[in-house]
Amino acid sequence: MEDAAPAKKAVHFKMTIITAPRHGVKKEISHCNIRRPIFLHKFNLPSMYAIVDIETTGGHATANGITEIAIVLHNGKEVEGKFHTMINPQVSIPRHITALTGITNEMLYDAPLFKQVADKIYNLLEHRVFVAHNVNFDYSFIKHQLGEAGFDLTARKLCTVRMSRKVFPGFVSYSLGNLCRELKIGITNRHRAMGDTMATVQLFEMLLRNDKAGIVASMLKGRNKEQYLPPHLPAPEIDQLPNTAGVYYFYNQKKKIVYVGKATNLQQRVKSHFSNNDGSKRKQDFLRNIHAVTFKVCSSELAALILESTEIRRLWPQYNRSQKKYHQEYGLYTYEDQNGYLRLFIEKKKKHLLPVYTFNLLHEGQVLLRKMISEFELNEALCFVNNPAPADMEDKPALYNKKVKKAIQSLQEQLPTFLISDGEDETANYFLMERGRFVGMGQLPKESIGENIESIKTNLTIYPDNDYIRGLIYQFAEKHPEKKIKILSQL
Repeated sequence: MEDAAPAKKAVHFKMTIITAPRHGVKKEISHCNIRRPIFLHKFNLPSMYAIVDIETTGGHATANGITEIAIVLHNGKEVEGKFHTMINPQVSIPRHITALTGITNEMLYDAPLFKQVADKIYNLLEHRVFVAHNVNFDYSFIKHQLGEAGFDLTARKLCTVRMSRKVFPGFVSYSLGNLCRELKIGITNRHRAMGDTMATVQLFEMLLRNDKAGIVASMLKGRNKEQYLPPHLPAPEIDQLPNTAGVYYFYNQKKKIVYVGKATNLQQRVKSHFSNNDGSKRKQDFLRNIHAVTFKVCSSELAALILESTEIRRLWPQYNRSQKKYHQEYGLYTYEDQNGYLRLFIEKKKKHLLPVYTFNLLHEGQVLLRKMISEFELNEALCFVNNPAPADMEDKPALYNKKVKKAIQSLQEQLPTFLISDGEDETANYFLMERGRFVGMGQLPKESIGENIESIKTNLTIYPDNDYIRGLIYQFAEKHPEKKIKILSQL
């Protein structure tokens, strides 16, 4: 619907604002005269709400448009007025959206553009509490569209999904359709803006009547986090997060981990995910899919970074983008052939063979091996080709093998073995690098630090090595040389 014509007249536009009926008389008034909320409830709830529902061309605001909007003004006791209009989104409606809502391109041809009704929508919403079922979805679309038209909406929000979970706990699903069935709320014209809005109105009134604990009032207090949390994430799970370093895990409805992150302050970092409700597809999908959060406390930021990297590569979470590349590591291996010659060869990393050295790129390993061949006068045919030893070999196996062992020893001497101590003496966390590779981390008894490296390993949690973790350790050691403890690998 790229070439949709602008509206000749707003034939689909309807707005009625009505004062609370007195003696059966309904009087039209201007919304602009209604400015400040009056508190009528025992919990000091505001008397001005705007209950909203929209239909759209897709699931996120930055690349989709609104096709229909309904706003019902409510004073906490009864409806004050209604607003409804179709919107020409200036893009074609996907077939699956038409199948769900019944809204077709033809229905919107003469409808107004959003910018033509933006001022009316803004005037209806400002100074009122924005109420919707999964409020962050509707709010993100309307705020984005109003911003495009030059209006900055900063309303307080209430989510009837989150309210329902608290006031009516125990339901399997808190979708609008399921709640209407469970609570015997009549709903007509499902998946159309006014039909869903009126169902939400009935749900909202029922929530207010049954809110004996002042839940709604607490959700409206200041910049309460309830306004910003995903609809399915329980607030107590945020409250239990400590203000310490660690790793956190977000779960979807099927209890599968979909995101792993690290933090120096777990509670602050998790909250920061929800402070910016932008309209991008990734962010909106992310919010819809978060149903739970758990955490693991770490002793330091370095420990959290290492655990995060390990968990991302182990779990492959849906919404993590960094560190999710498959790294095909290669190893430099040695074996003795049937003639007694030690051979060096490069192969994809083997699970049950210990490499002399590892590389992320095959070319990196080939360059190193050629350097070893040149420096220690090794035979190229015994390093790159799996053939019998050349007939003209000058060195006997014993002499040639000494050269190979000397080359390996030289390589390994260049690879450092050391501990990093991070933290206070009694609670310090230790990170072990052995011959240039990360081995593991954990707390160590002071007396074990001087023991042989195998004893040190028994006190550590062993982690898989990767280039990212090695980089973290080397960077930390360079920045904090006083925390580096050199040890000999053969102690």
